[in-house]
Amino acid sequence: MSDVVIFDTSVLVDEARTGRHRAKIESVEGLVRMSAVVLAELLRGVTGPAEHKFLRTLARNHPILTPTEENWLESGEILAKIRADQGFEPHKLRDLHFDVLIALTARSHGARLITTNRKDFELINRFRQIKLDVW
Repeated sequence: MSDVVIFDTSVLVDEARTGRHRAKIESVEGLVRMSAVVLAELLRGVTGPAEHKFLRTLARNHPILTPTEENWLESGEILAKIRADQGFEPHKLRDLHFDVLIALTARSHGARLITTNRKDFELINRFRQIKLDVW
């Protein structure tokens, strides 16, 4: 069975803006799945019909993995631990919440999460081990 791979929002945004990850993305081995959270983040930033169409095509061509009830509850527990450990303000915890949900969804499916957001995902990884690949 092939490994499951999820691209974080940071990789897809960076690729859309610069094209610098194209060769790496095309050479990734495994079954590419989309995170519902990543798609929501991307759709939130859409500025035109072409981008919207691209994201809808992406969603149609790759199965979408969605956080479970357990992922949501666990995300709150992890964020509380991060707050206690790091002393983060509420706005930083809100910024991290979607990243925690992406990480937990990947973990639930045994997926490798590929990101360019080293700082936040390595922090999350300290509190809940995930298969993390930082580009």
